[in-house]
Amino acid sequence: MSVQEQIKEYITSQPEPKHSDMHALHRIIMDILPKCKLWFLDGRDDQGKTVSNPNIGYGIQILKYADGTTKEFYQIGISPNTTGISVYILGIKDKHYLAQTYGKDLGKASITGYCIKFKSLKDIDIEILKAAIRYGVESKS
Repeated sequence: MSVQEQIKEYITSQPEPKHSDMHALHRIIMDILPKCKLWFLDGRDDQGKTVSNPNIGYGIQILKYADGTTKEFYQIGISPNTTGISVYILGIKDKHYLAQTYGKDLGKASITGYCIKFKSLKDIDIEILKAAIRYGVESKS
C-alpha cells in the first residue's frame, strides 16, 4: 500500500468530526507543500509495539543527533489524539516563537515549542494556523 493510500485509509478511519478536520488539514498542508514527501507513521516501533499515536508527515528535514548521526524526518505533522488534533511544526530553533507569534490570535489551542493542539478546526483561526505552518516550512528551507 502506498503512503498516499495509507494516509487516505487512516483519515477515513477516524470518527467525525476528526475525519473531516483531518481531511481538511491534509488539504491545507498539501496546498502549502504541493510536491512534498509524504510520511505515514503507524505509531509502532521496530518490534510492533505501539509507542505513539499514528501521524501523517509532510516535507523533509535532516535531524542531527548529539552523537553525530542523522535521520530524515518530516517538517510538518498531524495526528489525532484523545482530545483533538495535534499539528507538529518541527525544526523551529526558538521554542517560544510559535506561542508568542501565533498564540494570541489562533483561538482555542495550546501551543508548545513545536506543537499546536486543538479540539476542532472550528475552534481556531485557519489563516493563523496556515501562517504558522508556512513559517515552519520556510524556517527550514
